[in-house]
Amino acid sequence: MKLKIPNAQLTHAGVYVKNMEVMKAFYTKYLGLIVVDQGVLNGTELTFLSRSDNEHHQVVLAHVPSRVMDGATTLNQISFRMDSLRDLKTYYEMLLPHSLEGMEPRHHGNSWSFYFFDPEGNKIEIYAVTPWQVHQPWRAPLDLLEPEEKILADTQRYADALPGSVPLEMWREEMRQKLKG
Repeated sequence: MKLKIPNAQLTHAGVYVKNMEVMKAFYTKYLGLIVVDQGVLNGTELTFLSRSDNEHHQVVLAHVPSRVMDGATTLNQISFRMDSLRDLKTYYEMLLPHSLEGMEPRHHGNSWSFYFFDPEGNKIEIYAVTPWQVHQPWRAPLDLLEPEEKILADTQRYADALPGSVPLEMWREEMRQKLKG
């Protein structure tokens, strides 16, 4: 029996941190988040950050002094969507001189992205959606310093060549139908 799950949207991620001040400075400086609230609850120092007037917080930084954090992070990535390719390129060009660790642009067919790591090794993705839906996983190199027109033309060529690729609006309509049950 398939459950009739109400519409649930991912709105925030919680990240365990080793150094609250370093992480807070990173997320506010490079991602433009603002500190909405902060405090201590049951021994856990919490900082709530957001860039949205619809969401109290989009990222929660949590420092638990007793938590052993000497290994890899347990988080795969935190992703932030931009409104357009132009905004993505502008943001990339703005961050490029800061030599953030792991800075890497990627083309996923359905999105243009660049990735980097925060000071504690958590992967950050900044992306914008393309006008096409491409079966995932898929990726190709991306040069965000190229003109928008070239990036769009390359994306069109990829979409035309990849089996199962469809215009984004067609995919969205198919998803709406599937989600109705």
